[in-house]
Amino acid sequence: MKKTTSTERNLWHTLTQDETCAALNCNEQGLSSQEAQQRLAKYGFNKLTSVGKRGVFKRFISQFHNVLVYVLLAAAGVTAAIGHWTDSGVIICVVVINALIGFIQEGKAEKALDAIRNMLTPTATVYRDGHYFTVPAEQLVPGDVVSLESGDKVPADLRLLQVKNLRVDESMLTGESLPVEKNIATTDSAAPLGDRFCLAYAGTLITYGTAGGLVINTGDNTEIGRISTLLRTVSNLTTPLLRQIAGFSTWLTVAILVVASATFAYGWYFQHSSVTDLFMSVVGLAVAAIPEGLPAVMTITLAMGVQRMAKRKAIVRRLPAVEALGSVTVICSDKTGTLTCNEMTAKSVFVNNTLFTVSGVGYEPIGDFKIEEKSTDVSTQPALHELLRAAALCNNARLEQQAGNWLVHGDPTEAALITLAHKASINTDLLNHALPRTDTLPFESEHRYMATLHHDHSGEAFMFVKGAPERVLAMCAWQRLAGKDQPLDNGHWQQIMMQMASNGQRLLAIAVKTLPATQKHLTFGDADNGLTLLGIIGMIDPPRAEAVNAVRKCQNAGIRVKMITGDHTVTASAIATQINIGDGSVLSGERVDRMTDSELTIALRTVDVFARTSPENKLRLVSALQADGHTVAMTGDGVNDAPALKRADVGISMGKKGTEVAKESSEIVLADDNFASIAAAVEEGRGIYDNLKKSIIFILPTGAGEAFIIIAAIIMGEILPITAVQILWVNMITAVTLSLTLAFEPPERNIMSRPPRKPNEPLLSKFLVWRIVFVAFIMLMGTFGLFLWEQSRGASIEQARTVTVNTLVLFEIFYVFNSRYLHHSVLNIQGLFGNQLIWLAVFVLLDLQMAFTYWPPMQVLFGTAAIDGLAWQMIIAVASSVFILVEIEKFFMRLFTPRASTENSKK
Repeated sequence: MKKTTSTERNLWHTLTQDETCAALNCNEQGLSSQEAQQRLAKYGFNKLTSVGKRGVFKRFISQFHNVLVYVLLAAAGVTAAIGHWTDSGVIICVVVINALIGFIQEGKAEKALDAIRNMLTPTATVYRDGHYFTVPAEQLVPGDVVSLESGDKVPADLRLLQVKNLRVDESMLTGESLPVEKNIATTDSAAPLGDRFCLAYAGTLITYGTAGGLVINTGDNTEIGRISTLLRTVSNLTTPLLRQIAGFSTWLTVAILVVASATFAYGWYFQHSSVTDLFMSVVGLAVAAIPEGLPAVMTITLAMGVQRMAKRKAIVRRLPAVEALGSVTVICSDKTGTLTCNEMTAKSVFVNNTLFTVSGVGYEPIGDFKIEEKSTDVSTQPALHELLRAAALCNNARLEQQAGNWLVHGDPTEAALITLAHKASINTDLLNHALPRTDTLPFESEHRYMATLHHDHSGEAFMFVKGAPERVLAMCAWQRLAGKDQPLDNGHWQQIMMQMASNGQRLLAIAVKTLPATQKHLTFGDADNGLTLLGIIGMIDPPRAEAVNAVRKCQNAGIRVKMITGDHTVTASAIATQINIGDGSVLSGERVDRMTDSELTIALRTVDVFARTSPENKLRLVSALQADGHTVAMTGDGVNDAPALKRADVGISMGKKGTEVAKESSEIVLADDNFASIAAAVEEGRGIYDNLKKSIIFILPTGAGEAFIIIAAIIMGEILPITAVQILWVNMITAVTLSLTLAFEPPERNIMSRPPRKPNEPLLSKFLVWRIVFVAFIMLMGTFGLFLWEQSRGASIEQARTVTVNTLVLFEIFYVFNSRYLHHSVLNIQGLFGNQLIWLAVFVLLDLQMAFTYWPPMQVLFGTAAIDGLAWQMIIAVASSVFILVEIEKFFMRLFTPRASTENSKK
């Protein structure tokens, strides 16, 4: 396919119709079939390029390309080498399950491009050889003339040739909350996408009117094709947790190799041990150091997070995103539908020299009229009542209630006026019966107003007009004040309009004119002059009430909220002010385009509101924030949001009003399209990370303790107190039981009062490393001591090793209670009994240990033997020491580190 340069594509809106035809070597009569075939061979089909995908096998194998997986496979190889195929099989199963999860999720993500390709309309009405034909849209070529009408999806990028009351829903490309009125006039070369009124773009929807247009771009050269190409070039980023795990795995691999080599060398050169004994020791050391159960614990913990987030209206598509959302430092939010309701609402009315404010949000007809914040009865305000009646009569919209929801039939702006009338207890059905309509002048871009003719049952005729204030004011000679018509004070009304517009409201003027009772039809001449202005209505897509609190909650949590919208600068600024985003500064997409990367980075540190942004702007803003060290969450619902959603650390799309492209490009889908659900999901994400950290700090001391035991045995020239297969038993059985209970810990009370963790923060902080070493040392001393004590009593090596294993398991049983709170004491009812699953896991684990110790098949498999009551008394006494010593350590940590007492408060 022949490519169109960005310069050519961006200048079509500056060309007149004749200049466009000349550039495409065609005319407004369209092409001949022969010429169309020749151009089809030159430009290619009007469809988006399909990218060759990796085969199923390659996609599956790629899931194993991970350092942690290599470590686990090495562990499987080690256990297989020593002949323990069952243990090897368990580890391999864990690896395969993790690979299958990644394989399935990646397959879902690849649907994003498919969703874009399916957005192009399948057929088009084209004018060729002097006749209109319906042809497959993929056969359109530049130079074709196509016909459009209400309900059509635009089949290619078009230069409009003629329009009749044309309105196009371009929200998927621009984020504009209302359909755009189109015309045929050229626009400035710097006009953003949403202001190129003489162009219609592929994939957008005709909501009103008719048009004819000249095809200027097809396939990948269209705006939607450009986004598709952009989406293909954007690579997914790994989440903070995956980056931390990768770093930890690399560090762990190196540590295992170094320590194992040093241990082998020490035993060979200093203890002169046999190669066989050293090999078994190194095998045991490696198996001890590898946390085999950690991937399973991580996967199940994240899966539990998915369930909890779903209850809070956040549907997770990619498992690691569960935790990643808890680490974000910046949320880039779309405006329309996320921070706002995406439902036009009349918020102010100026009539009879009085400004009324109106409460209520959306199309639900519930709300009050207020004067200076005091409610007023509409029945005592005849001028207001008259204005609302006129707005309801000069109207084609209808509201309908279904299953508790209010549905709009017609234009959103007109629906807002019907809702306003209902709030004043005006029955629109009775009103239309009392004043039936006899004629209409429909809204046209050329005239910028709508007029309707009504006759009451006494024969009087009235013309009601609504439209753009500057146009309607030019048609008015009078204004109604206290029930009487007075000469229009144009300057006064201009001041009122400026005041209302400064709040980001879109204004409509309402006027009336009495006509002869015998007049049954309207002409434009009837409306050109002599009207009486009744008042001005201001409306806006208002902020969600819960969004204000959610934004504040995020800001208190140290998360910066930025608004990135395709809407106008004034509207964006007004909404941002109401939601307390930013300091009033707004950057337009045009200014962003002119900035260098360094200038943009500096601007992003102070500016939080961006308006009239393009897909490239959004992608560049997200990338710049990431380059500045931020973890970024991006919300969106349109095709224009897809590249930025894919690039962000966490992409969040809208479930109700979002396009399939946006959903497939995101990691999380909001079931209710509500920003408040993002704040709730961030809270859950932080809780999940805390629980993962607790699981890790619980699992790793055991492995470290086991490794210390083996190293101590080699240094002292003792026989190994624990074998590799016994180590695997301890690691897997405690991970599956005890550590999983920590996944069910609820978020801590102050979790949204602390700042986000740093993106480059290691998985193991200095404090966590200290705790791991401290607990591992306790386990080493207690376990190795009991092993030597048991041997001194004349016990067999099997009995001594059985004591070692049971001591390690009981150490973990006591330590899991310590792990519930990292800093605070668990010596209270909530700390000891707040998570009942721990007690269930303890009883299950004790049953398993009884089988491990006394059941003959287990004794044969693991090399264990029965032990007596005195051994159990010593095991319990020694193992309980970890609980006491860690609680003492917490006390001194809180005493000498005040920060610890505030970072993790009691639940």
